[in-house]
Amino acid sequence: MEFDAILLPPRRDASIAQGLWADRTINDELDACLAECPDKTALTALHADGTPGRRLSYRALAQLADRMAVGLHRLGVRRNDVVAMQLPNGWPFTALYLACSRIGAVLNPLMPIFRDRELGFMLRHGEAKVLVVPKVFRGFDHEAMARALQKDLPALQHVLVVGGGGADDFDALLTAPAWDGEADAAAILSASRPGPDDVTQLIYTSGTTGEPKGVMHSANTLMANIRPYADRLHLGADDVVLMASPMAHQTGFMYGLLMPIMLRASAVLLDVWDAARAAQIVREEGATFTMASTPFLTDLTRQVRESGDPVPTLRTFLCAGAPIPGPVVEQARAALGTKIVSAWGMTENGAVTLIRLEDDDERAFTTDGCPLRGVELKIADETGAELPRGESGRLLVRAASNFGGYLKRSQWNGTDAEGWFDTGDLARMDAAGYIRISGRSKDVIIRGGENIPVFEIESLLYRHPAIAQVAIVAYPDERLGERACAVVVPRAGQSIDLPDLVRFLKDQKVAVQYIPERLVVRESMPATPSGKIQKFKLRELIAAG
Repeated sequence: MEFDAILLPPRRDASIAQGLWADRTINDELDACLAECPDKTALTALHADGTPGRRLSYRALAQLADRMAVGLHRLGVRRNDVVAMQLPNGWPFTALYLACSRIGAVLNPLMPIFRDRELGFMLRHGEAKVLVVPKVFRGFDHEAMARALQKDLPALQHVLVVGGGGADDFDALLTAPAWDGEADAAAILSASRPGPDDVTQLIYTSGTTGEPKGVMHSANTLMANIRPYADRLHLGADDVVLMASPMAHQTGFMYGLLMPIMLRASAVLLDVWDAARAAQIVREEGATFTMASTPFLTDLTRQVRESGDPVPTLRTFLCAGAPIPGPVVEQARAALGTKIVSAWGMTENGAVTLIRLEDDDERAFTTDGCPLRGVELKIADETGAELPRGESGRLLVRAASNFGGYLKRSQWNGTDAEGWFDTGDLARMDAAGYIRISGRSKDVIIRGGENIPVFEIESLLYRHPAIAQVAIVAYPDERLGERACAVVVPRAGQSIDLPDLVRFLKDQKVAVQYIPERLVVRESMPATPSGKIQKFKLRELIAAG
């Protein structure tokens, strides 16, 4: 694969001179863990259903990474080849990324909720050579889907199955054979290690252009975010990070996989969110920090309040993905005794703004935080001119952690000659430099921290024989922050109901989380003189009932 991360070279000299890029990779960090704390617990992988998990020291994790790296090489994986995986949180996820990094392969993490349509596009666009899937996860046969897709993906040479037990079994090919002890292992592991500016992660984000966008990150861009993030939150080697947010999201990947290794800390991974199980894990494992979207915080608060079993070690809960309602912060503080931290960020740059631990609790529900070290913000009008404090405008970000560009779509990079990235969001900044996201110029709905690709779902619905016009808009939800409502104008003489709409999208192999949960049928759409649907009016109408 040829990666066109054109946004990286122009920033290198200044980022190094300012100390914002450390010029290290995860290989350097794991090697340091092996030298400094080899017998410390690196990760504990647990299951929500209570089935036995696995605990790995840094020594065991490093050995496993080396073994799997040689195993991947035996399968024909080379430098800059893409290894995709659609796995839940667990030790195979962490070990596979570290193995890829050992030989310069690029990891493409894919959300387990993706189905044929989304997954097929991403695998084809990223030219994945290997795909790793669970045989079955949450009742869905991922192996069958992967096999069906492979027929139309010429670049996809191998599908490996965790728990498969067959010829393409993940353990049989990568972890069971003593690949790391073979004569050529040392040469393989030393020959293709990536540099800090090489692309190390390809991760897809929903956009407004009609297709997912492949975000390219290097070790320098990822780590330039994690260090200031950990410093802001006073995290260090003594912390235990609980990660129940999906590691195929940037949240789980950066702060549940990379950050613990960089801090020489310990990670606890939970495959499926379950509030009772999470509370039990906090108590048993001594978890001190976690990061997740608002529904996770609401669930954990309710669980602890109703059970009466405290979680005294959990010092900090960073909540991102949507604004946190004030009552949620107050209830969480009372029930958990935990500092609630609000934040804002994107796949393209990781966390950008966080409140400080020293801030009043009110900051968590009135702001989305202030910039991390290495981040500059600008609130601009349509011409790019900076607006006065307090005025809402386009949120532009110039940061050491900004991505290297969108794979094969550099025309969408949204970054000007001075390095300002247009986030697509609207925000205002107060006198102290704290921002508040005030809207989204990009057409994305965030449901429980998961971006819904509105344009793509609308495009599919326009194929429905009964639909003349459709617009998908957000409506507020106490637990998930937002849900999706489809507003439809039927064709003359036709009718449609919600069950019919849901069946249609399921037949198109759309992820369940992307399917609208409410339907409003109208005779016409509010529109501009040019005919563009005015979605803000639809949102107002829906909110008014």
